[in-house]
Amino acid sequence: MDKLIKELEDILEHNFKNKKLLHTALTHKSLNNHLNNEKLEFLGDRVLGLIISKTLLEKYPDEKEGMIDKKFSNLVNKKTCTDIAIKLKIKKFIFLGSSHKNLERLTNKIISDCLEAIVGAIYLDSGLKFAEKFILKNWGSYIDKSKITLIDSKTRLQEYSLKKFKKLPKYTFFKKTGPQHKPIFKTEVEIPESKKIIGIGSSKKNAQQNAASKLIKILNI
Repeated sequence: MDKLIKELEDILEHNFKNKKLLHTALTHKSLNNHLNNEKLEFLGDRVLGLIISKTLLEKYPDEKEGMIDKKFSNLVNKKTCTDIAIKLKIKKFIFLGSSHKNLERLTNKIISDCLEAIVGAIYLDSGLKFAEKFILKNWGSYIDKSKITLIDSKTRLQEYSLKKFKKLPKYTFFKKTGPQHKPIFKTEVEIPESKKIIGIGSSKKNAQQNAASKLIKILNI
């Protein structure tokens, strides 16, 4: 156990004064329903949001709030957190219960939540300065890339529909299939004068993005 913790500390480039904090950050509720990483994840999410918000305001002082908000959302979402967690090989260190140990692929939520819990653990262990150092090192390249903000498909479709028809796109949840640990969601979207288009994804939000993307291509927006 000590060897595993030391290996992760080397990867994180942070030596914990309180090793129990890191151990808790790595513990999924499937292993321990009472002592797990959920509260640290809650805290880490807020610390991450604070540091990313502060950094964006400093880096882009002339940007409008709406554009800053879009950059922020792209930097703290589950996809970005999962990408960073994979680079740090967090999956290798997560402590899981028997119900999850045999899963071929951990869900992105488990991996990204664990990363946020680690942020919370670093904050409690050493304070905001060290948490900021960790965040800027691992989110830095993503922050730099945010100079070019890509408008997501749902936003593009919404802007088009409001401008042309003065109405919002209509999303209708279609159905959920697949196993519990790897669900597939299907959602329909339509705007005035368009067909209903079905999108699929690993969450309702992703399915909506997929549906909007397909409709955008059909309409050649």
